[in-house]
Amino acid sequence: MKTKKAIRNRFKKTGTGKIMRTKQGRRHILTKKTSKKKRQLKKQTVMSESYAKKYKRLACM
Repeated sequence: MKTKKAIRNRFKKTGTGKIMRTKQGRRHILTKKTSKKKRQLKKQTVMSESYAKKYKRLACM
């Protein structure tokens, strides 16, 4: 199976094999969001295991 390039570019793999993703809600309509919320949205978070299994297979990670 070929690697899905879009998935490979969007997600990063940690040293322990977990998949990191960016949080949603940081693209537009930022004026109504507080500075605290925007700061928290900058950080990446760990993807849930149920989704991670599927994305690992697609991205050949």
